[in-house]
Amino acid sequence: MNHSLTTLSLVRFAVAYVFITSGVMKLFSVELAEVFIGLGLPFPDMLLHVTAFLEIICGILIILNRSVKHAVIPLIGIMIAAILLTKLPLLNSGILSFAFKARLDIVMLLLLITLYSKSPS
Repeated sequence: MNHSLTTLSLVRFAVAYVFITSGVMKLFSVELAEVFIGLGLPFPDMLLHVTAFLEIICGILIILNRSVKHAVIPLIGIMIAAILLTKLPLLNSGILSFAFKARLDIVMLLLLITLYSKSPS
C-alpha cells in the first residue's frame, strides 16, 4: 500500500508540474498566447486567462493533495479540448504523426483519469 501511495504522489507531482508550468506560460509567453488565440475559439483573450488560471489553481490543489478529485475535472476538459482542437486535425497527416504529436496530451489525460479514479471523494 505504501508503494502505491508513493506512486500516486509522483503522478500528482508530475501532473501538477505540467499544468502549473503550462498555465504560467500561457500568461507570460507571447508566442504561446498567440497560438492559443489563433485556435478560433470565442472570446480568446478571456478563455486564455481562464484556462491559464484553472491550470495553475488546479495544479496547486493537486500538488497540495487538496480536492484532487474535483481539481482534475476541469483539467480533463482542457485536455479533451486540446486534443480535439490541436491534435485531431493531425490525423490528416497520418496516424503516426498524430500519435507522435499527441503523445503528451494523451498521457496527461490518462494520468488525470487515474488521479480521478484513485483519489478519495
